[in-house]
Amino acid sequence: MKKLFLALIATSALAAPAFAEYPERPITMIVPWAAGGGTDAVARMLAQELQAQLGQPVNVVNREGAGGIVGHTAMIDAEPDGYTIGLATAEITTYAAIGSSSISAEKMTPIALVNFDASAFNISADSPWQTVEEALKDISANPGQYKASGFPVGAAYHLAFAAFMNTHGVDPKALTVVPSQGAAPGFQELVAGGVHVVPSSLPEAKPMRDAGRVRTLAVLADERLDAYPDVPTAEEATGTASVGGTWRGIVGPAGLPDDVVAKLEGAVKTAYDSAAFQEFMANRGFGLRFLGSGEFAEFMTSAAATNAEVIDKLGLKQ
Repeated sequence: MKKLFLALIATSALAAPAFAEYPERPITMIVPWAAGGGTDAVARMLAQELQAQLGQPVNVVNREGAGGIVGHTAMIDAEPDGYTIGLATAEITTYAAIGSSSISAEKMTPIALVNFDASAFNISADSPWQTVEEALKDISANPGQYKASGFPVGAAYHLAFAAFMNTHGVDPKALTVVPSQGAAPGFQELVAGGVHVVPSSLPEAKPMRDAGRVRTLAVLADERLDAYPDVPTAEEATGTASVGGTWRGIVGPAGLPDDVVAKLEGAVKTAYDSAAFQEFMANRGFGLRFLGSGEFAEFMTSAAATNAEVIDKLGLKQ
């Protein structure tokens, strides 16, 4: 009887279903901007590499609208099971301060930062300014006289440059904003003499720099960019560190289990390090920067605090 009992236990153990390891089914990656844009391109390349690491399809879904609010809200509202993640962008650290939405990075689970494009201080080649300090002193002494363009009001590059000015004791409103939908029209205005500053990434400035039409006084990064070794950092140019720009990173809804976060973070790191992803980002001119879950959380908290201060000074709160 005892032998029969033991045999039944063994048979039951063999018959019991094993718990499959995450992920067991396809994953959805939400992109808060339209198909065909830069964020969409980064997401699709990353999804391709993640699929190879996770062994499940990673399907990119565009949920654009309301300046990124629709897509970021969808990331926050998803079930915290690891099957819906998102490629969040810098705007998530601005909505609450502006008052356009109550959503914020605090309502997400950070997984990994994969991109950071530092803003650069671009001026026309014939500008009389030779140094950052000279430019800031002139702008501060003549509020409203000088203009900046290359971004919509309240966009990442606008806030990054405003924070840079604020750090150096210059009222961010001293520089008049001429809004534009991107850097290209801003640079056209710059070389035509209509504006005096275009904060943008260095890859966006490259054509005008190569043509000798634009000079860059500094880049808001913690170290010089390998592709632009001639451009000093803000700290080198002024003695005071200032880092700002736009970024993209993988997140999930709040409450994501630790083991799922660890699995995704590891997969994103491997995907980030892959030759395919590195080459893609370099060819497209996207800045490469990786931060794991903990550091990414600190990064977003700091960005939100900086943006809130600058948004208040700019009077952008709705």
